Amino acid sequence: MSDVKVCKFGGTSVATAAQMRKVKAIIEADPARRIIVPSAPGRAHSDDAKVTDLLYLTHEMASNQQDIGPVWNRIVERFQGLVSDLGLDLDLSATLEEVRARIQSGAGADYAASRGEALNGLIVAALLGATYIDAAEVVRIAPGRRIDPASHALIRAACADDAQRYVIPGFYGSDQHGQVLTFSRGGSDVSGALAAAALDAAVYENWTDVSGVLAADPRIVSGSRTIAEITYGELREMAYMGASVLHDEAVFPVRERGIPINIRNTDRPDDPGTMIVNRREPGDQIVVGIAGRAGFTVFALEKMMMNVEVGFGRRVLDVFERFGIAYEHTPTGIDTMSVVVADEAIGEGRGEAIAEELRAAVHPERLDILPGMALVATVGLGMNHHVGVAGRLFSALAQAQVNVRMIDQGSSEQNIIIGVEADDLHKAITTIYQEFIAS
Repeated sequence: MSDVKVCKFGGTSVATAAQMRKVKAIIEADPARRIIVPSAPGRAHSDDAKVTDLLYLTHEMASNQQDIGPVWNRIVERFQGLVSDLGLDLDLSATLEEVRARIQSGAGADYAASRGEALNGLIVAALLGATYIDAAEVVRIAPGRRIDPASHALIRAACADDAQRYVIPGFYGSDQHGQVLTFSRGGSDVSGALAAAALDAAVYENWTDVSGVLAADPRIVSGSRTIAEITYGELREMAYMGASVLHDEAVFPVRERGIPINIRNTDRPDDPGTMIVNRREPGDQIVVGIAGRAGFTVFALEKMMMNVEVGFGRRVLDVFERFGIAYEHTPTGIDTMSVVVADEAIGEGRGEAIAEELRAAVHPERLDILPGMALVATVGLGMNHHVGVAGRLFSALAQAQVNVRMIDQGSSEQNIIIGVEADDLHKAITTIYQEFIAS
């Protein structure tokens, strides 16, 4: 493993000249911070638009033979304003005109959207006196918008000088034919992780506008603590329930190589943030975080002797497969089986059609459709090292008068998922936080 640090900066970190100066100070404070992956500028103020959104809009307008001038002028003003406010000797006029002409003449949405990172990368490189590398030259994107392993060698070759700093714009790359392609929204996280994996970095620093991963949603639990250390597996459990700091795909390139991710705050650079690691010793920390979300429906089936009926579960899940629905959980009993699915997957008016197919497939004695479910995940490696965790959890919820409608514990024993009424979601999260983290 090398001593290099790969630093990705999100849209809020590079939205204004003042933020850019913070970025420069952060990078220059540590010589190991040699690979910089910037996003496109985010909103400069609450009434502003993200540059990427404006670029998508210009593509849409050009596709409809509309005049992109007024929107394009806003984009030019953002970039030229950054250059001017930073006092840089950098002329983007010709580059901006080339981008405008290509969008106007029919360039694809991927090309248009990627220019936010590409242009901002030029500004960051000029600010730092760093070498600019066009991501289209070193990031190969395979069919399905997956990372092509060929990217690793290309990045290593381009960043070979240990005495140099390099800027590689995030979010985009190119296919084998040189056509610019983007990752999904938030894909700069993926670009940073790819660079870290390619260079076998000591750490992948992901700089954003929060000081790490919080133990609970601050909109639900005021003053929620920052998690000092969390494993990739624990983070995945929390992300599934809606706790989102990193792009999901950004975890995999670095996880495979055992490279830690450090979530840091550009506005509070002295905060240690959250370290995401492959393994950790839980110690006395039983629960690392709690996350939850509403919007689930339960299909609850009951049939005597279900447990001895070969293929019962398969036939139930076959029905959901035929409707193109992925299930979330399948808690079971001797004579009962429930299938939990997201409301958005069911869609409008399909619930009863699914129920009819289930009745035809397995002939249940009873079948109930129970909407209005919320799921809450209590996550922590420490749960499988301490006796009585589930008892404490359910006792606390009972005292708070939260009715638990479903219980599901993963085989990894690092999470307990419960189902509660959607109206009890906030109360359940707050109660569990107070029981295991605040105390």
